[in-house]
Amino acid sequence: MTVLTALLVASVMAPQAIPLWKDLKGGPADTPTLTPFLAEKPNGTAMVILPGGGYGGLADHEGKGYAEFLNTLGISAFVVKYRLGSAGYRHPVEFNDAARAVRMVRASASEWHVKPNQIGLMGSSAGGHLCSTVITHFEGAKPASSDPIEQVSDRPDFAVLCYPVITMGKFTHQGSKENLLGKDPKPYLVTLLSNEKQVKATTPPCFIWHTVDDDAVPVENSIMFAQALRDRKVPFELHLYQTGRHGLGLGDGPPFERVLPWVHDMVAWLKTNHWL
Repeated sequence: MTVLTALLVASVMAPQAIPLWKDLKGGPADTPTLTPFLAEKPNGTAMVILPGGGYGGLADHEGKGYAEFLNTLGISAFVVKYRLGSAGYRHPVEFNDAARAVRMVRASASEWHVKPNQIGLMGSSAGGHLCSTVITHFEGAKPASSDPIEQVSDRPDFAVLCYPVITMGKFTHQGSKENLLGKDPKPYLVTLLSNEKQVKATTPPCFIWHTVDDDAVPVENSIMFAQALRDRKVPFELHLYQTGRHGLGLGDGPPFERVLPWVHDMVAWLKTNHWL
């Protein structure tokens, strides 16, 4: 095979982005998408991935990077390009895009060789905030909708939160808060999107990790969310690591030989809960 042929084959096989909504107007920044990374040997579990970036951008290593690693485990992954505050979008637009992504994967579960009751949601930093928003504010199935995608539930079956922004209060990440809610948000929105206050008994099980010396998103975000999960008797696993900068991701690219300890802990948690 020549180099040109190999590049053409790779281009054909490359994951293709799917618009989340029909008939949205505007350019790329106005067009949220879902990009499937399908496992070669799928085990039936799916992970919808919400990259971080302060609601102002999307970090590739927290999207495609995670997806390619999850594929090595047999997990099919779906990276979401949601609309951003840097393009003028505010809550609930980001929530609507993320919830729609979960619905889309569930609605197409058979096509993608996914079990509809084994769909996880994974988010990092501001993507972790969006993940925590979906798992505390999900709306469920809408059987009366004329849209078959809206007829299935947007509740994930489990969630993975990586150094997440959780609160809009004292320990928030100010840039994420401003991009999501604007410079002068109404108090009720600050409370509504402080997701440590929104956990309910039906919030799905969570794996959470953070570094104690994170100087961008304080570790209190993860601690408060874990305490709220415990108060509502929602199963969770919390890992706090002594050192490590914000935005670490996997800590390595392909071939994923030197991933960070949290990755091994997450894999063990997935196995414990029979998602792997």
